[in-house]
Amino acid sequence: MPCRRAQADFPFEGRLLRSTLVLAGRLSDGLCGMNKVLLDEGREFSHPQEEHMRSLFMIGLALLLGCGSAEEPSSDPSVLMANAPIVSLPSGSGDGVMSAELSPQTAGPLDGRPYQYKVPSRYDKTKPTPLVVMLHGFSASGSVEELYLNIGALAEQKTFLYAFPDGTKNPVGLRFWNAMEWCCNFFKSSVDDVAYINAVISDMQARFNVDPKRIFVVGHSNGAFMAHRIACELSDKVAGIVSLAGEQWNDPTRCTPKNPVPILQVHGTLDVVIGYLGMPGLYPGAKETVQVWAQKNGCGGRLTYSGENRDLDLVLLGAETTVEKFTGCPSTGPVELWSIQGGGHVPVFNSYFTSSIYDFLMSHPKP
Repeated sequence: MPCRRAQADFPFEGRLLRSTLVLAGRLSDGLCGMNKVLLDEGREFSHPQEEHMRSLFMIGLALLLGCGSAEEPSSDPSVLMANAPIVSLPSGSGDGVMSAELSPQTAGPLDGRPYQYKVPSRYDKTKPTPLVVMLHGFSASGSVEELYLNIGALAEQKTFLYAFPDGTKNPVGLRFWNAMEWCCNFFKSSVDDVAYINAVISDMQARFNVDPKRIFVVGHSNGAFMAHRIACELSDKVAGIVSLAGEQWNDPTRCTPKNPVPILQVHGTLDVVIGYLGMPGLYPGAKETVQVWAQKNGCGGRLTYSGENRDLDLVLLGAETTVEKFTGCPSTGPVELWSIQGGGHVPVFNSYFTSSIYDFLMSHPKP
């Protein structure tokens, strides 16, 4: 597993990752004010690679958890920011970030907003190649989220094109996507992130041989809300999405896809940042979200336990993730819910997670 490899090759990195696992567990329990703990633990490290690894460690420090609230929704940006889903803790190898390229700045939505992308070494321009676009969580960035999810390594292994753009910064310097009613445009920016992500996809199509039947979006937290919106508004272009801890519109009538979209919703049942059960007046729960998609996709059945459990989390014991699927869905619009029993907002994933979501996406290309 990644943590054991890190301990064997890089003693300091192994110690840092063990600390990260402990802190991620605390985050899953909804504890706030981690900065003193992080700094105290950070002082224990001493190794020639300390400066390099401390930079990754400080990324985690900069992305502390935002605590949720059960109070009535507020329109005050300061109140909304206090409840914001700030993520996440890096745990990947960093290969995807180190090997990434930066897109040229062009006119339109990409003007002034270049994005990072990775071209696998075995890319063949004569062959249509899948594209995965990953959307980071609130306050994070494409690079930070890549350090956490480590999709770049899978892109190299499986040979798909990979883009991980950045949201814009709000007035207090935190990156966000203008996704849904609540998450996370707290200062009423006019930025059109649907147009931006559409432009990212179009730019990749213009410069590479992208398979139009296999364009996918993966999002975490605020990025997962954005992934749902992309599925609602770009269903003619996007073949499927994976949402990690993000939900549908609170008003489902605002989602009007032209075509069915394969949906994989992944969510920890003890997530205290974006609640698994939702928050009335702000956003629906995980099961309500997949119910909306089942209706949009024309599924005639109900959400049913598949009999399958998966081991996706390094911290939780056993096969902690239950797999539920809607029955009666068209082949072009399956809807699944993977519930991480006891999982929080920032699960400590093993490498099987990324390969599992990859398998789901690649098995559902556009017809």
